[in-house]
Amino acid sequence: MDQQSLTYLFVGLSFALYIGIAIWSRVGSTREFYVAGRGVHPVLNGMATAADWMSAASFISMAGIIAFAGYDGSVYLMGWTGGFVLLALLLAPYLRKFGKFTVPEFIGERYYSDAARLVAVLCLVFISFTYVAGQMRGVGIVFSRFLEVDIDTGVLIGMGIVFLYAVMGGMKGITYTQVAQYCVLIFAYTVPALFISMMMTGNPIPQLGLGATLSDGSGLSVLEKLDGTLVDLGFAAYTVGAKSTIDVFAITAALMLGTAGLPHVIVRFFTVPKASDARTSAGWALVFIALLYTTAPAVGAFARMNYIDSLNEKTYAETPDWMKSWETLGLIGWADKNEDGRIQVRAGAPFEGAPAFDDTARGPSGERTVTNTPTANGAELYIDRDIMVLANPEIAGLPDWVVALVAAGCLAAALSTAAGLLLVISTAVSHDLLKRTWMPDITDYQELRAARLAAGVAIIVAGYLGINPPGFVAEVVAFAFGLAAASLFPAILMGIFVKSMNREGAIAGMLAGLFFTAAYIVWFKFIAPETNTAANWLFGISPEGIGFVGTLVNVAVAFTVARFTAQPPAEVGELVEAIRVPSGAGGAHHH
Repeated sequence: MDQQSLTYLFVGLSFALYIGIAIWSRVGSTREFYVAGRGVHPVLNGMATAADWMSAASFISMAGIIAFAGYDGSVYLMGWTGGFVLLALLLAPYLRKFGKFTVPEFIGERYYSDAARLVAVLCLVFISFTYVAGQMRGVGIVFSRFLEVDIDTGVLIGMGIVFLYAVMGGMKGITYTQVAQYCVLIFAYTVPALFISMMMTGNPIPQLGLGATLSDGSGLSVLEKLDGTLVDLGFAAYTVGAKSTIDVFAITAALMLGTAGLPHVIVRFFTVPKASDARTSAGWALVFIALLYTTAPAVGAFARMNYIDSLNEKTYAETPDWMKSWETLGLIGWADKNEDGRIQVRAGAPFEGAPAFDDTARGPSGERTVTNTPTANGAELYIDRDIMVLANPEIAGLPDWVVALVAAGCLAAALSTAAGLLLVISTAVSHDLLKRTWMPDITDYQELRAARLAAGVAIIVAGYLGINPPGFVAEVVAFAFGLAAASLFPAILMGIFVKSMNREGAIAGMLAGLFFTAAYIVWFKFIAPETNTAANWLFGISPEGIGFVGTLVNVAVAFTVARFTAQPPAEVGELVEAIRVPSGAGGAHHH
């Protein structure tokens, strides 16, 4: 069976499994739709949380970022892992003990204000749609490469699959689908890494292979050879960081706080039976996530070394088939600037912007003709870093079934996170806006129908954003983390631990953090990208780390406003005490 048939088989079987679970778990109440009936076992919830968390950005982009950023890419590992520790220690058990369905519901009750609830809904929808745009784009990229359809068609297929199991099964369907998706994606991520580590170092454990001696007889370790190769080609050494200390600190902090404030991750801890289970499931989630995150540095280093060996100083005719496949999709572009007929992999961008092609005529070597303005450096090859994990098995020459497995794993990662994000959006609309604010008299059946309708509309909007993305997958996702860190996280944390924080302070803080962070990122990423350099950044902090400053802005504004406005009612202080006292979960509230 050829690679294409195997890909159809693996992807088809995984989709059949997801849809079968959706039919089995079809829900009949809002309690099952929103929080899976609060009956999910902590280990299964940890597995579902890991799948929910390990999005297209983690599965597809993280190893690519590490492959090209080297040491600097470690901020993503530290930030995202540390965020789960914050979540487990500071938020998850307390929010579960509160016993409601959504994050905006907690903020509305804690700050005794429908306005605070609406601001939280605004933040949640803004963050979730920003995040889901990156996921749907990832789905489109994977479908386009492995199922040989264009990216837009790939997004539409992904929309259809998510619609089936998110709308039918709600949180219950999504939970058990995510358990299956975790098994698929972790197998798909680690198996190629085991093969490649064995081939390159003789050690089948990638985490150990990264520091092992190469099997090529050079006597060099993987990192020593990579450092030497990159320096020879004009790049910085792989193990040397280029970011300033303050920027590394700010990015790591923003990712940590953003992780702990992402609503689709927080809501997963509402599905376990009691508060102690929330902390337990956070621990299991960290274990399951660590399996992938400790593998990613090895995948990134192996991919960088293999692709340089495969392409540098080769003629177009000598390049492997995978390069031409990705070139066809526009994710690889070669401009033969010195006209020597050979590909030069060098530091710097080969031309301005992402490649644009003139398909009316091929280049002298048969390559697609790039029409971008060339740069003055010696670099000739553009390669989209989002393809590194997808292309890695092909670059390493692994069997076809491994390539097909990676395709199924990529889709599992992107679909699992997209479904979780779409559910929190639909829940915010049907529960927080309709049931709790505008139409309190609607029945449970009407609310469930509204939730399904909202999920359907959210999928359509997400699909549009996936077809017309505001940036690359990792850029879009980084935007979401900054916004979550600057808006929801401080409001939730202060709601649990600061009894004197009132509604005026919380609302002012969320809006200040959200707009400050959004304005900073939009300016440097979309309005004036040519000014996106360290010399122009505030305190030397890049847009990826500005969420940390946004968090400080949020807290400063909240305390200042709270200082000059009325104290919260006495019953709010009692509510905060009740949440923090470790006396078990108590009964779940009926809404």
